[in-house]
Amino acid sequence: MNYMRASLPMILSLALLLPLSAQAGDPARGQELSQACAACHGADGNSANPEWPKLAGQHADYIHKQLMDYKTGRREDALMAGQVANLDEQDMRDLGAFYARLEMSTATADETVAERGERIYRGGIPSAGVAACIACHGATGKGNPAAMFPRVAGQHAQYNADQLHDFRSGQRANDNGRMMRNVAARMSDDDIRAVSEYMAGLRAR
Repeated sequence: MNYMRASLPMILSLALLLPLSAQAGDPARGQELSQACAACHGADGNSANPEWPKLAGQHADYIHKQLMDYKTGRREDALMAGQVANLDEQDMRDLGAFYARLEMSTATADETVAERGERIYRGGIPSAGVAACIACHGATGKGNPAAMFPRVAGQHAQYNADQLHDFRSGQRANDNGRMMRNVAARMSDDDIRAVSEYMAGLRAR
């Protein structure tokens, strides 16, 4: 009986570790799987087309969530739905682990609008009820992996802008609690362009 009591904490600890081990991403396997992604997202995770996101340096869990959302239809895109159709959850975790280890390429902001974008990013637009982006995405745009807030620093300005437009229109609706849809709904086209350019020029650290 005493032996059982002494062993119980160890057994429980091992039981808790098992799901985590099963869900951990394998970057080496993710690299193999990424060959199917390279045509659009680049071999190093840095896409050449500004309409397609850079995946390098993005949080592993965020990538996993987006891939899962494409598969379940929570995030709609015909091309991506086809790409993820044959991926299982472990495949998605492996891809996330691979891309998270890569380095995102730097980008240059359009300085003619980036100053306005910085004001929005750091202070929001109080008169329109737009919250400051810094609250969730951080001072340097590195995001918050625990809260599933993505890295935005260095991302293509065009891609960031497209996502904000899609959140505003409701075309993209896989944000938890409508958080991004509520923010984007209060932003003008000029607001979106400015903050997207500013985020592109940020250096996450």
